Amino acid sequence: MRFTAMNRAQRAKLALTAAALGIGLLASGCGYTNPQQTSEQYQSSDGIITDLGPLQLRNILIVSSGEDQPGRVIGAVYNSSSQDVTLKLNGAEGSQTEVPVKANSSTLLNDTTDAAVLSTTGGIPGSLVDIKISENGTNVNNTVKVPVLDATLPEYKEYLPAGSTPSPTTSATPSPSASESAGGAGH
Repeated sequence: MRFTAMNRAQRAKLALTAAALGIGLLASGCGYTNPQQTSEQYQSSDGIITDLGPLQLRNILIVSSGEDQPGRVIGAVYNSSSQDVTLKLNGAEGSQTEVPVKANSSTLLNDTTDAAVLSTTGGIPGSLVDIKISENGTNVNNTVKVPVLDATLPEYKEYLPAGSTPSPTTSATPSPSASESAGGAGH
């Protein structure tokens, strides 16, 4: 039996090939065990994502200070059809609001001067409420659970509907301490 000796160049090629193969397997192993987050749709905000025919609703939520208080619907509505569409939102106790959306356009409910306000939210802040969504009064309905948030987060404070009473919070004004009261009374 005869063995041929490898020369130095052949050993170097073999080592480089093994190293490249090892790195390739290591790199592809990460993608194999960890799925890409960008390939999955997820809700990246506090609101919900849902589609209804030509309408795509994104980051929809209700800002309200209480269950029996009015609630403003904020988020974005995209209309991919060639016709103007009216989105209708029906909430608790017969509360409803409508949002017109132009053809091949979008409406940002956060920016509109004609705010989409429900007369009552039907849920306390932190809960999910059922909202029945339809477009142009068709029989195509979709009931979704929409989160209710209050002004605890400062970015939502400006969206509290007019006429709603803010949630009770702790006072930001410090009360005078006993020593200050006693010291101030003698002066």
